[in-house]
Amino acid sequence: MGTETVRAGAADEAAGLKREQRGWYFYDWACSVYSTSVLTVFLGPYLTAVAERAADADGYVHPLGVPVRAGSFFAYSVSLSVIVAVVVMPLVGAAADRGGRKKPLLAAAAYTGAAATTGLFFLDGDRYLLGGALLVVANAAQSVGMMLYNSYLPQIAAPEERDAVSSRGWAFGYAAGSLVLVVNLVLYSAHDSFGLSESGAVRVCLASAGLWWGAFTLVPLRRLRDRHARVEEAGVPGPRRLAATVRDMRRYPLTLAFLLAYLVYNDGIQTVISQASVYGSQELGLGQSTLIGAVLLVQVLAVAGALGMGRLARTYGAKRTILGSLVAWTVTLGAGYFLPAGAPVWFFVLASGIGLVLGGSQALSRSLFSHLVPPGKEAEYFSAYELSDRGMSWLGPLLFGVTYQLTGSYRSAIISLVAFFVIGFALLARVPVRRAIGAAGNPAPDTI
Repeated sequence: MGTETVRAGAADEAAGLKREQRGWYFYDWACSVYSTSVLTVFLGPYLTAVAERAADADGYVHPLGVPVRAGSFFAYSVSLSVIVAVVVMPLVGAAADRGGRKKPLLAAAAYTGAAATTGLFFLDGDRYLLGGALLVVANAAQSVGMMLYNSYLPQIAAPEERDAVSSRGWAFGYAAGSLVLVVNLVLYSAHDSFGLSESGAVRVCLASAGLWWGAFTLVPLRRLRDRHARVEEAGVPGPRRLAATVRDMRRYPLTLAFLLAYLVYNDGIQTVISQASVYGSQELGLGQSTLIGAVLLVQVLAVAGALGMGRLARTYGAKRTILGSLVAWTVTLGAGYFLPAGAPVWFFVLASGIGLVLGGSQALSRSLFSHLVPPGKEAEYFSAYELSDRGMSWLGPLLFGVTYQLTGSYRSAIISLVAFFVIGFALLARVPVRRAIGAAGNPAPDTI
């Protein structure tokens, strides 16, 4: 009877974890529309146009009295949002692990970001400062929310299934991005039929991403469970806990070595995501409908890419698969420098290359890092990961913006990002991941 009780308890626990995993996927479904429709497609070109309307005769705007070329304002705003996230995320991560209540913090981050995104509906005329401020709030909130979301992965998936679970999460996100982009494309292309101006259609698309984010966040908030706090650290204040976390991470130099590699190559990935539409519109002279179609192609192929690379990781291991994706990123980005202006076909070819490696490189990096986190410190360590994911991804946009400001060429700006993938490859290749997993106190899957 005792054995049957144990088996029934194990079955209930397994069913509970599956339910949590399905709920967990839906946060990617909820917030990825912001990354796709807002950050990747609409906001860059639109905010740049708003800034250009507010610019002086020399093409500069002056936020807080600082001269900024209008074409660089969006990139600088992304960088500022990341700096804000750098300050906030470690404190929230420490509080989440200490209090054992991630869900209220996840809800606060998600609905702050959703509200700021919805507020972009009011971005019109020459109100570039409003757009910059809302972008900073929304992007920082998304970083905090993703940090908390990612920290659930080691708790809801066994080591041998994390690559698959992480890949499914990314696939859900890209599927949502594809679905909403189709609706966006119809609305934008036929805005006259809906009684909207072109700018009005863009503002509706921006705001709808915020509404989508808020609505579907309800699913993970209902299904995910909070775990007990670490009692020995329950009374440590946030700032002291942050300092303790930094000291603690020094005990795991191989985990830090992976984070450094990820910081570098993911900076390149995030910058390509956020600046590709600016490159397409400003340098290649492509229309908004073409850009939406290209990003839609990326989203569709990223679903297949995430799932496909997850399968490759079962055979070759996550590390080797990620290294292969970095080679593909380097080749694809280098080819982007030579794209002819006004040729959408070649831009779609480039988008196909990006889509096939985008989801998989991100999903496998997340699952690989989950093996390197000491048990009980998930949110704190994933705050460091998110600093690398979005939080430290200020250097790429800054380099992109500065290169354009100095050269006036978006081609020079885009080719400068190749360095992130080359250096990231070299750093990741040197990390002994199996030894790093053991050093963190975790069991290693057969193939890693």
